Amino acid sequence: MSYASINTQALNGITALPVSVEVHISSGLPALSIVGLPEAAVRESKDRVRAAIINSGFDFPMQRITVNLAPADLPKDGGRYDLPIAIGILAASRQIPDDALQQLEFHGELALSGKLRPVNGALPVALGAKKRQHTLILPQASATLAALIKNVDIFQAVHLLDICRYLHQQDGLQRPETSPIIQTQHTLDICDVKGQHRAKRALEIAAAGRHNLLMIGPPGTGKTMLASRLPSLLPELTEQQAIDSAAICSISHQGFNIDKWGQRPFRAPHHTASGVALVGGGSNPKPGEISLAHNGILFLDELTEFNRHTLDVLREPLETGTIIISRSARQAEFPARFQLIAAMNPCPQGYNCDGKSLCQCSTEQQRKHRSKISAPLLDRIDIHIEVPAVDRKILSKDVKNTETSKTIKRRVSKAFEKQLLRCGKSNAELSSRETDEFCRLKATESKLLEQAMEKLKLSARAYHRILRMSRTISDLDNSDNINTKHLSEAISYRSLDRFMT
Repeated sequence: MSYASINTQALNGITALPVSVEVHISSGLPALSIVGLPEAAVRESKDRVRAAIINSGFDFPMQRITVNLAPADLPKDGGRYDLPIAIGILAASRQIPDDALQQLEFHGELALSGKLRPVNGALPVALGAKKRQHTLILPQASATLAALIKNVDIFQAVHLLDICRYLHQQDGLQRPETSPIIQTQHTLDICDVKGQHRAKRALEIAAAGRHNLLMIGPPGTGKTMLASRLPSLLPELTEQQAIDSAAICSISHQGFNIDKWGQRPFRAPHHTASGVALVGGGSNPKPGEISLAHNGILFLDELTEFNRHTLDVLREPLETGTIIISRSARQAEFPARFQLIAAMNPCPQGYNCDGKSLCQCSTEQQRKHRSKISAPLLDRIDIHIEVPAVDRKILSKDVKNTETSKTIKRRVSKAFEKQLLRCGKSNAELSSRETDEFCRLKATESKLLEQAMEKLKLSARAYHRILRMSRTISDLDNSDNINTKHLSEAISYRSLDRFMT
């Protein structure tokens, strides 16, 4: 029977789903038809496959060829199906043996010459092959990336002929080289920022508990410098976190740079970015900035210049840590557990409206400027910190005794380890029930928080965020209990709430 079945996978979000490429050759007028919800790039593969087979020295069957991509209700896109379709046609026409095909899995785009081109999503594919105990055969560049996943049987190939020789047992395929993982070296250090001790303290608290942070200050006060140095304070990624972050990048249009393995993502989209660019989307859903920042940092500079509706799409992901993109034909879920760091000017002219600066904004103009951030979004930002202008005398000094990122990172890592031992997650990720359990207050502290709630008109969400922030401050202080000084400091970081009422 002129039939062959080849294993491959389709991507749905960052999940790789098994797909069988079934090829049947029958008598009739010469034709090649592909069924099973193929999109444009898959339908066009018939011309690439035909040219690649002929240019590799094989005969292209002059019969009716039917290719079925099963399951039929799963959309198929991209050039990854070129290689399994070509192998299936060669196997069905008995030009290559099909004895070992059941345990093999193929992914790759074909050039007209038969050379293999890399495909995206190598990491999710490797995880899927590991789960199903299949041997992967990939283009060279994709195999190098997939080799980051341990305990997966992977071979790399450069040309369609290499795979055919391997199946004929005439020659072996090489395994991808695995380069040693180099520890991340941060070139940006917190000691580069002169002054701004309160802002540095807020950044340390944000790093220790993975809290969201908003910096308000006039231009040139170091807001962007502080945000860009936050990665140097954060604990190292675990292996699973590194895999998750790399897997998301590998399915995006930009792909994943293997040199950035193990580094926390730092995404800083321009304020003209649309809502789709931030959360992801498209007819074939792709991850947006919030997913590309998974396990890392999303930095929104000039926050008030963003469209208000664009900012409000962040509200649900900030709470749930995931984003579900629904389209008429398909639905995809992407992780989005990111840390939001934002910066804004206090007024339209950029200066403090305190009567001491050059600002001529009216109170109404200042209120309108700040109202570009909705109260529900502001509620989800734990820390609001003012970053004032730095004194010229401080700028001219060579500050040698300033703490380095390495010193602060040790304290942050120690506090983060306490959180993992206590509840297995960062303080910012605690649920309401876990917050009540792990952030208990004594009578004096409870009364202080009640007074702050009434005076600042804080919401229930802000109440729980203050408790989590207090827990982080006590962890940095190596204290088992939340004391008055811890709670007072946490409350002081919610001062912007009064301006939004």
